[in-house]
Amino acid sequence: MAKTTTTAAALALALGTALSVASLPASAEETKMEKCYGVALKGQNDCKAGPGTTCAGTAKKDYQGNAFKAVPAGTCTQMESPTSPTGYGQLEEFTEKM
Repeated sequence: MAKTTTTAAALALALGTALSVASLPASAEETKMEKCYGVALKGQNDCKAGPGTTCAGTAKKDYQGNAFKAVPAGTCTQMESPTSPTGYGQLEEFTEKM
């Protein structure tokens, strides 16, 4: 009886581990990302933050329309952006609304 319980527990653990690993992407390249403008906070953008800036971490203000953050593909236009004309992140640079 103890051997059956141990075998069942080991099988359940192995199955749980296999399912967890199967749900993760094999590499970062498999996770498609897109540039999402107008969602980064001040100093937390990924590379590019418009004229007068150089690269990552150079956004001068929150939700800057010409600064992007890399986000999972398909999620950008669902993220809130108070400066965007639509109120959501954009796939291209934009001029912030007042």
